[in-house]
Amino acid sequence: MSDKPISAYKASVEVPAQNQENLPGLDKNMAIPAEHSRVECWDEDGKPYLKEYVGSEKLKGKKAIITGGDSGIGRAVTIFFAREGADVTVVYLPEEEEDAKSLESEITSNSSSKILLIPVDLTANGATKKVISSHMEKFGALDILVNNASKQIMTSGIEDTFQANIIQMMQLSREAVPHLKRGGAIINTSSVVAYKGSSSFLDYSATKGAIATFTRSLATQLAPKGIRVNAVAPGLFYTPLQPASRDAQGMEGWGLGAVPLHGRVGQPAEIGETYVLLAGPGGNYITGTVIHVNGGVHIGGA
Repeated sequence: MSDKPISAYKASVEVPAQNQENLPGLDKNMAIPAEHSRVECWDEDGKPYLKEYVGSEKLKGKKAIITGGDSGIGRAVTIFFAREGADVTVVYLPEEEEDAKSLESEITSNSSSKILLIPVDLTANGATKKVISSHMEKFGALDILVNNASKQIMTSGIEDTFQANIIQMMQLSREAVPHLKRGGAIINTSSVVAYKGSSSFLDYSATKGAIATFTRSLATQLAPKGIRVNAVAPGLFYTPLQPASRDAQGMEGWGLGAVPLHGRVGQPAEIGETYVLLAGPGGNYITGTVIHVNGGVHIGGA
């Protein structure tokens, strides 16, 4: 392809045909590994190169819970938080154990942060209580909750998708709020499809719209307590959810030329710092907001 986008991210430029049999998919099974810690920079000649993200203690001493943190966007957020000094609890499905263990190795090798792994299906009875109690037993405090776990299935049952994407999020937030202090933060992962819609992912889009509204409403409720609530709405990102939701041919060349900025899909590392902003001192005066990180796929309308 002669008109490939200009990027140092190989996986976003040479998107190969690939498929994963089971949702939500595993990072280790991606045809070309995704980038979770290296950010794209540009030299004085306008050429791209990759550089490891280096923290500056923005989250030093903080204790965070990140759901769906073993792979994709959640994995990048976990790595960025740890490099900023936060201790992290990562919640993931039991079948994602291999990704979670490799993440644990990454955190312990490249930061001084502590990590707690909790394999659990958040839709199961009592799961959200278990997450909070396990985290508090380990770390003794909670400063940041990142509600990132979700399910994306074409034409799946509406009830299942709402339970997995928004109901468990509300339940976990309810359990977390009593432990959050003034200055604490809740960050929810919405999606670009909450704003532009999707004929193939009708129920998924509806849940992501519900997350945006939940974010605004909870922000209003918790503002008097000094607890911030915001959301991030990702666009097209190269994560295991994609090959697990599409056939191999549907992934070949996925997103090439369809994204206005850079002409390619994003890598998880490109969104990690947005969560750091909302979790740290840079987001101290931000609440009830959805930040769009989508390369121009959707512009306007927060």
